[in-house]
Amino acid sequence: MQPDVPARPRPFPDAETAPYWEAAARGELRVQRCSACGTHRFYPRALCPACHDDAHEWVRVSGRGEVHSFSVVRRAPSPAFAARVPYAIAMIALEEGPHMLSEVVGMDPDHVAIGLPVEVAFEDIGEGMRLPVFRPRGEGGSP
Repeated sequence: MQPDVPARPRPFPDAETAPYWEAAARGELRVQRCSACGTHRFYPRALCPACHDDAHEWVRVSGRGEVHSFSVVRRAPSPAFAARVPYAIAMIALEEGPHMLSEVVGMDPDHVAIGLPVEVAFEDIGEGMRLPVFRPRGEGGSP
């Protein structure tokens, strides 16, 4: 990082999201699964969006999915992202059902396409924190 470039914004884990961020720091993608109806959900929240029950557990998911929708960012939203442009932000449909908004890495952002098979990877952002990002499936990971 250059001295005059602001640091990339960091997430602020709270009581509901801490298990997610702790798993990410270990290189695991975990989401909540409703104990009543079995629905996997992301983003972390107190109530199941399917049955409104409040009982849940954190489960490790495959990290595999496909691009559901995407946008290529060509103009940095802040100086902290200037070195990253262009980059692709995508809505990833996980195999287990939930959708996650994340960056697609490991390929030219102009080649990202709806239906692209992807898998999770983790980007180290320092201080023990890692962000889930997605790369084309088979790029140094599982098929």
